Amino acid sequence: MLAKLVDAMFGCHHANYSFPITVRTGSRRNQAASLTGTYVVCLECGREFPYDWTQMKVVSAREGDRRVAALAAKEAA
Repeated sequence: MLAKLVDAMFGCHHANYSFPITVRTGSRRNQAASLTGTYVVCLECGREFPYDWTQMKVVSAREGDRRVAALAAKEAA
């Protein structure tokens, strides 16, 4: 909890991202790519974030979970 507060105040603001990287089907995926299959990397601190090509933005884990649930329901129908 304290670490998150200190990171929010003095940590990286993630202003510079790499170009989106898409992981090939069947390849081992990191945690960021597991949500959407595509991720970006902060060029200042190296942290990875899930990226959504359809919305053209970085998505949070909460948004990614909703998106995966919506896709699963759509595929099941």
